[in-house]
Amino acid sequence: MAVLFPFEDAWWLYALFVAVVLGLLGIDLGLLRREAREMRVREAAVWCAVWVSLALAFAVGLYGYTSWSVSDDPGLAGSGADPGATAWQVTLEFLTGYVVEYALSVDNVFVFVLVLRYFSVPARYQHRVLFYGILGALAFRAAFIALGAVLLQFHWVVWLFGLFLVVTGVKMTLAGDDAVDPARNPIIRAVRRWLPVTAGFRGQRFLVREDGRLAATPLLVALLCLEASDIVFAIDSVPAIFALTREPFIVFTSNVFAILGLRSMFFLLGDALDRFHLLRYGLALVLVFVGLKMVWLDTAFGGKFPIGASLAIIAALLAGSVVASLVVRPRRPAAAARPRSKEPAPW
Repeated sequence: MAVLFPFEDAWWLYALFVAVVLGLLGIDLGLLRREAREMRVREAAVWCAVWVSLALAFAVGLYGYTSWSVSDDPGLAGSGADPGATAWQVTLEFLTGYVVEYALSVDNVFVFVLVLRYFSVPARYQHRVLFYGILGALAFRAAFIALGAVLLQFHWVVWLFGLFLVVTGVKMTLAGDDAVDPARNPIIRAVRRWLPVTAGFRGQRFLVREDGRLAATPLLVALLCLEASDIVFAIDSVPAIFALTREPFIVFTSNVFAILGLRSMFFLLGDALDRFHLLRYGLALVLVFVGLKMVWLDTAFGGKFPIGASLAIIAALLAGSVVASLVVRPRRPAAAARPRSKEPAPW
């Protein structure tokens, strides 16, 4: 299928979408959270529902716009394309991509918990760190998606991405519950080398001037560590969604909606993540599946594996791993399975 939303023709769609997202984020931080305070579980649950509802509303709007644009385009209408079927295909691709990206974000949330614990970020400042971390993540994802859209024009890159996802899924399965140690992050070492770090937090500020010198606060170091971790996760998640759709607009919007839900998911799940100790294996199987889809299943099914079947398989893998986590107890206590770093904080 030809790309329905090429950037050169649909740039205004991207611009409108980004403007709406930035407006929502501005309302979130500028109006609703002017003062630093801790986000409670109930508030986080409400925000989770808000972001998921917005994603579903976008899917409805996407269906209507796609149906109208296909029927209004003389070239597509003349080719016999069914507006309803095309719109349903695009909408399913968005929903499947959103589910995959949202599920893969669970690992992001665990890393967020680990990083914020390591830096002892007070609960009232965590929302601010995550807010700016998400702004950076949006920029990085946009760059990765633009690069991926160009590279995937070459068939060998499709195979390379697919094999990478399969290998990543297998490695996730074999790695088990190995903890990520923020102390080994090269960004922390670079900040300590080139910029002094204050002995403690300075409210919500990321940079301060002390004794005539510019200094970073622990809040900035935590933010940079979160940005670095998201770049690593983007290397997995962007190829994963390109396995489901070749529409850059769908890839971008599904990524954005998944990222927007990260903060509320962090405050909602937080310490409860260890209860789903087998979810990692479900995510690994999802990566293996989408990798196989790129290198084998699409070709085996005449160029495109049914997107409805993809959504059902992914949902079954994730639901199965969650149910198994609740039924099967972990072999060792959660605290031992994912230890905190014993190295002192860098300030």
